[in-house]
Amino acid sequence: MLKIEDITYSVEGRPLFEGASATIPTGHKVGLVGRNGAGKTTLFRLIKGDLALEGGSITLPSRAKIGGVAQEVPSSSTSLLDTVLAADTERAELMAEAEHATDPHRIAEIQHRLADIDAWSAEGRASAILKGLGFEPEEQLRPCSDFSGGWRMRVALAGVLFAQPDLLLLDEPTNYLDLEGALWLENYLQKYPHTVIIISHDRGLLNRAVQGILHLDAKKLTYWTGPYDQFARQRAERIAVMTAEAKKQEARRAHLQSFVDRFKAKASKAVQAQSRVKMLEKLTPITPPEEAKKQVFTFPEPEELSPPIVNLDGAAVGYGGKPVLRKLSLRIDQDDRIALLGRNGEGKSTLSKLLAGKLQASEGRMTTSSKLRVGYFAQHQVDELHLDETPLQHIMRVRPAEGQPKLRARLAGFGLMADQADTVVARLSGGQKARLSLLLATIDAPHLLILDEPTNHLDIESREALVEALTEYTGAVVLVSHDMHLLGLVADRLWLVKGGAVAPYEGDLEDYRRMLLAGDEVEKPKAPVEKPKKASRDEILALKAEVRKSEDRLAKLNEMRDKLAKKLADPELYEQARIGELETWQKKYAEVMEGLDRAEALWLTAQEKLEEAGG
Repeated sequence: MLKIEDITYSVEGRPLFEGASATIPTGHKVGLVGRNGAGKTTLFRLIKGDLALEGGSITLPSRAKIGGVAQEVPSSSTSLLDTVLAADTERAELMAEAEHATDPHRIAEIQHRLADIDAWSAEGRASAILKGLGFEPEEQLRPCSDFSGGWRMRVALAGVLFAQPDLLLLDEPTNYLDLEGALWLENYLQKYPHTVIIISHDRGLLNRAVQGILHLDAKKLTYWTGPYDQFARQRAERIAVMTAEAKKQEARRAHLQSFVDRFKAKASKAVQAQSRVKMLEKLTPITPPEEAKKQVFTFPEPEELSPPIVNLDGAAVGYGGKPVLRKLSLRIDQDDRIALLGRNGEGKSTLSKLLAGKLQASEGRMTTSSKLRVGYFAQHQVDELHLDETPLQHIMRVRPAEGQPKLRARLAGFGLMADQADTVVARLSGGQKARLSLLLATIDAPHLLILDEPTNHLDIESREALVEALTEYTGAVVLVSHDMHLLGLVADRLWLVKGGAVAPYEGDLEDYRRMLLAGDEVEKPKAPVEKPKKASRDEILALKAEVRKSEDRLAKLNEMRDKLAKKLADPELYEQARIGELETWQKKYAEVMEGLDRAEALWLTAQEKLEEAGG
């Protein structure tokens, strides 16, 4: 059991924790969430003992081993497999001692202990972990120095998973994994035999791999049982209740204060006024939890082009030698939302570069609309920003004729306010750098937006804002991401990149997830015996229009419902003199809720028709 009791800690005079407490039961898997800069990584360092507490205590069972991914990733001539095996220091030390021990009693002790920790199956376990994180058997025998930093981070992760510490601390582990690696890790953590605390903004991971959420907010820690979606729902309900209570109390406080102000000077009312002063003093202020600041992405809207905007006919693409992808016959229209699936190294990035015009087709044809503009975001572009320049200077370079007010408005549209606009990139957070790169990728209002792992370094609120922006965006989207929550909400078409080919995937994301976790025995779900007749392009476009119309109707009704709910939360409305007005608002609210039910039914029907038509 991990016990955090009444801890206090500050950084440069800024308190991160003030009397924070929490208890994590042994063997539980917990997601640690909170705003960027709240102190999540600092809490990990406090637990590990890297930092000294100013007050309070953190206790673990005696001899409990704590493990986390090292910041310095291995880069040596040692093979990947040996690097991972060495991470279990007890096994490595016992194996080394066994080679030189001469005392029969000590040799027996060593052999017994090696058997207890299952040392003889270690190589197979280490190899399986490396395979799950994307390393083929032949790659596992190569030296760490052969691999880039991101791949070496996977080796470091493999090492700590292999060592199996009693308390495993993982800080954004999926940031350097692809979708396949992220799903493997999620499945592995579900079966991990000890306690795990994960800092993550991956909603899918926090929904499927943890039993509770540890929320760091307002310098306090609160433990919520259940997955992330349950936590988010319960917290929203709590905020709503406390907000309503705070409003009621504020109305009561104002009423009492009004009486005091009116009658405190009157002798006949002095006693009542004094009693109300005492009542005011006893009213403990109710402060509702502060809601996360609304994050935004504002993509400029492109004009509409005639379909298709991109057409591939028998195309092949590579890097000068044998093509990586061949016989590509694909079409993209401006209203498409396409997710690229496929294991690492199969060619997802190669296809993205072809569509972005960064690679040319070596065979066949690729035709595009003459006015087509393409926006391309890849994670490496964040690293190519000019560290000594501000975001404002970055966009001044691409928009030299625009005035500063308009440029600052563009930055604000991506959540980069005045302070960040004038801060050099080197001092920005990873999320702020990603926002700047997304702004630069979309500044020309592209008709086709290609996003390769856009969510790395973005917190949960920012990811939700990105989903909203992509949903409203009127251009085509091609998306590569390890965030299944994002893919599920944005993509309406799936392309599988495998074996040098790209083809529509017949199943959905859950089918793909099951296939990856099961191995390659099942490549795709069984096709129906008889396929329905495919709808024409015009029919699909009409059905899509009906879906959009239904979504617009739902959005308006939801907006009306929120306004009415806000009105009904007004404490003054429940005073006796306004009962008639209250009944009117309640009737309107009931009518809107009834309309919402009908609108949702119409939207579901339209959506089902579109899916049946293959749209």
